[in-house]
Amino acid sequence: MEQQPPLQQQIEQMIDYIMKKCLWQFHSRSWDRERQNAQILGTTTALLCDEPVELSTPEQRCYWADAVCLAEAYRERFAWLATMSHHEIRALMQGVHQRLDFLTISGSLNAELTDRHY
Repeated sequence: MEQQPPLQQQIEQMIDYIMKKCLWQFHSRSWDRERQNAQILGTTTALLCDEPVELSTPEQRCYWADAVCLAEAYRERFAWLATMSHHEIRALMQGVHQRLDFLTISGSLNAELTDRHY
């Protein structure tokens, strides 16, 4: 059986996939990015943990569509996910969320994110 990489390496592998393959990370305003990161990664976490997902609004269904693609890609690329408990997956995805928020929002040098006229 393949050994799991350390948590930080898992987070970076998952972030690398998002940065290279997911166009949704490029919203032009920080509040859009905050909401989209929380919704897509939260829904992805629920899918990876086999939990129900709320789909009553068009917005929820839109985030769900991106989350389904992300969850499927993660399961396909990272076999070590299948060996993790739901608790471990939630902790991992929380780390992914924090890192993505840093890279795309708080650590970003893109001045357009906070330009109130944009």
